[in-house]
Amino acid sequence: MNCSLCQKNIRDIDFKNTKLLEKFISILAKIKSRKKTALCSMHQKKISRAIKRARFLGLLPYTTK
Repeated sequence: MNCSLCQKNIRDIDFKNTKLLEKFISILAKIKSRKKTALCSMHQKKISRAIKRARFLGLLPYTTK
């Protein structure tokens, strides 16, 4: 499995980068699974942590309207 973030040599994921994080959120504002995103376990954990932080600060929605 080839992780897209490993190929781009991205190590740190910032919770303020909402354009990147929105790629890993479904239409219903759920975090996509590892099978759908094709990320390695390290990047999947970092993405989910960043999404949760962005949600807490109001940068991303918890649910859709």
